[in-house]
Amino acid sequence: MSKQTIEECVRESLQDYFCDLDGETPDGMYDMLVRLVEKPLLEVVMAQAEQNQSRAAQWLGLNRNTLRKKLVLHELL
Repeated sequence: MSKQTIEECVRESLQDYFCDLDGETPDGMYDMLVRLVEKPLLEVVMAQAEQNQSRAAQWLGLNRNTLRKKLVLHELL
């Protein structure tokens, strides 16, 4: 049994999204997708980093202050 890549999961979800729109025009997709992907990314990375923001920021390639702002934005702090 092979696992789907993240890219395949995103592609499939986007195809489902367009199908669910049933011909309606999408709006603000980029911001919506970033928001929907960013929160679980932060949740998982913070858990793996044992809530160590410096470690998580390093893993994500972010400045620690940027990570803090994103955690606050997603109500994870």
